[in-house]
Amino acid sequence: MHPSSTPTPRADALAKATGAERYVLDLAPAECLFAGAFRPGASSGSAGGVAHGRVLGVDASAALKTPGVLRVLTAADVPGTNLQGIVHKDQPVLCGEVIRHAGDPVALVLAESAEALRQGLARLRADIEPLPGVFDAEEALKKGAPLVHQGRKGGNLLLRAVIEKGDARAALRQAPVVVRGEFSTPVQEHAFLETQCGFAQVLPDGTLDMTVSTQAPFRDRFEIGHALGLDPLAVRVRAPYLGGGFGGKDGATVQCLLALAALFAAGRPVRMAWDREESILAGYKRHAVRLRYALGARADGTLLALSCRLTYDTGAYAHLGGEVMELGMEHAGGPYRVPNALVEGRCVYTNNPIAGAFRGFGVAQVSPAFEGLMDALAAKLCLDPLELRRKNALRPGDVNSSGVALTSSVGLTECLDELAAHPLWTGREAWRAAAPPFTRRGVGLACVFNGMGYGRGLPDMAIAKVELTETGGFLVYNGVADMGQGNAAAFALLAARELNQEPSAIRLIQPDTGRCHPSGSSSAGRTTYTYGNALLKACAAMREKLLARAAMPLLADELGALTLVPGAVRHAAPGSAGQAKTLPLAVLARYLDRDDRIVVAEFLMPVAQNPPDTGRDFLIGFPHLFFAYAAHLARIEADELTGRVRVCDYLCVTDGGRVLDRSCFDQQAQGGAAQGIGYALTEDFQVRQGFIRTRDLSTCLIPTALDLPDIESVAVDGEEPTGPRGLKGVGEVGTNGPAPAIAAALEDATGARLRDFPLTPERVLGALAKRKTPARRRA
Repeated sequence: MHPSSTPTPRADALAKATGAERYVLDLAPAECLFAGAFRPGASSGSAGGVAHGRVLGVDASAALKTPGVLRVLTAADVPGTNLQGIVHKDQPVLCGEVIRHAGDPVALVLAESAEALRQGLARLRADIEPLPGVFDAEEALKKGAPLVHQGRKGGNLLLRAVIEKGDARAALRQAPVVVRGEFSTPVQEHAFLETQCGFAQVLPDGTLDMTVSTQAPFRDRFEIGHALGLDPLAVRVRAPYLGGGFGGKDGATVQCLLALAALFAAGRPVRMAWDREESILAGYKRHAVRLRYALGARADGTLLALSCRLTYDTGAYAHLGGEVMELGMEHAGGPYRVPNALVEGRCVYTNNPIAGAFRGFGVAQVSPAFEGLMDALAAKLCLDPLELRRKNALRPGDVNSSGVALTSSVGLTECLDELAAHPLWTGREAWRAAAPPFTRRGVGLACVFNGMGYGRGLPDMAIAKVELTETGGFLVYNGVADMGQGNAAAFALLAARELNQEPSAIRLIQPDTGRCHPSGSSSAGRTTYTYGNALLKACAAMREKLLARAAMPLLADELGALTLVPGAVRHAAPGSAGQAKTLPLAVLARYLDRDDRIVVAEFLMPVAQNPPDTGRDFLIGFPHLFFAYAAHLARIEADELTGRVRVCDYLCVTDGGRVLDRSCFDQQAQGGAAQGIGYALTEDFQVRQGFIRTRDLSTCLIPTALDLPDIESVAVDGEEPTGPRGLKGVGEVGTNGPAPAIAAALEDATGARLRDFPLTPERVLGALAKRKTPARRRA
């Protein structure tokens, strides 16, 4: 265990635990107007709704007669381009011609109260002419398929890309052993506690002032500006603590709609909050993916070649579809040495709900496929699955399956060593044999990894600002949102340690485009690494500045005799043992102008040098240089009578570099695993003919505390030399392990490898029936 990994109370823990922390809507003025979107495509479900249709008109007459309804806005009222999107501007703020999925908005109601808003929305009518839809990504690529975006050169194909290393086709033909498989992974709902929300107001000076639950406040300004024809620098966005995000608040949700409402509110503040049903209907989802794989090896298990084709369903709009697919393709070969690889990807428009960023960002989808074939290979060669992985695991200096030389830290073999020695693995045979009646027990493992940062082609920059206050404390102006993952607490801890101050002396200013500096989105496992490095540089510069400013009042002619201590600068003059003098920081601050009490520093994440000559179809993000690694183990019980799979024990062994805060580290590993367990087993998100059947949390079965085992987190001893105090980001890698580990455990228990996720009781029972093996009873 790391010597630095002693648990430290999180800076935000007490306020959140007691309910004192104020989230977005807690800050909204009492006099706010209410805004809401009219989404007629889903108004009556598939019986009367429309997933793809031409907008012939909107009848607002009845709505406008409703007491308290002030305005009904349509696409004709939208200034600017009326198009939003992070990379591709293809999503209307309000649809005026065509709706492309059932959650598309065609009107916006502005009202005095929540009840007036509800009634006004209910009285709106839209005339929608149904159009043929396409709801399967592979069908969407066929000749004659209905087009989601008419006139688009690529038709329904958003992006096709190839990553190639060596000659995979020839190597597979010559490989002594080849295993193949087809897999599918499902749509997943973020289901964050705080749904998409915010409030906004146009100030007297013309500034559009917004407070939003967002992962990217600085980028939001430009998305709003482009869509509504506004000067982005006249938009101010604040992002208090988020009540969850997981990628689902990376990109415009309420932002453009809310800004539009504020433009027509005559200077009054306006709020918008999606209820759970609207969040599920209109919010972004994890991409559903179909995967076809072939893996070749020598007879001793040494990997020779990989070939795979991935098809990502991006839904009605691009959002981050191409970028999600890129990261999935980059990880398609797993954390292994694969000398020959051919990875083909297709990201496809359909009339399904919009897919976007989700923790694991394309990698959670490919992990069950590459790990599934590793298990198939081990079985075919009669090899221990752990030893097969250890034999092929990436090590420092290796070249991964995308052709990137690993010059950063790689701790996968250490993760496997920890797992191999753990009682959950060494005691697996005895545990399996002690299964109760009508129950199968199994143990499975998985190796996973996840790239950190934006990748090459998009500068991953952060700018930190630190200020000495007049009372002798320090303000850290945090430029990246905290959606619950604890990065703000990590920043406070980094600053306290670097400045040698008590944690109580550090106060954080949460992201505010009017006070903080642009530091990128809260995503990609980058926040603590990138902003943390900038913050350490700022704190080091602040320390040196304060020592220099204190030299005169302390009559110190050597800066080396000065040290920064909690609340003061200390002078220990040579030969004056026991006669040290101190200058309180509060006193020093009084002598300094505010400009002299502020330090700003920046950090730019390094990128892969001499990148491979492949992946040329990607706009941004390829390749990555830094990765977190993990080995996961699951022990499961499968009920032979019901097909229900219960995870009894779960182990995450993670290489995240040096651990700064053990409690935050463990929470990331455990939270990621919990989300991955739901993805593997219970979250059977249903979309049929473009209509969501999983409409609320009574049918979207995210696991609760009663559904989850104790999840043990182990941190291997490692260090990333470029990271702040040696750390790497670990926010995403934990989500990638449960699906393959649980599938492996289920195969160990039943002999059947399920390749379509989630592993529902119906699928498990079907697999048991096909195996026709007798129920296991206690003798």
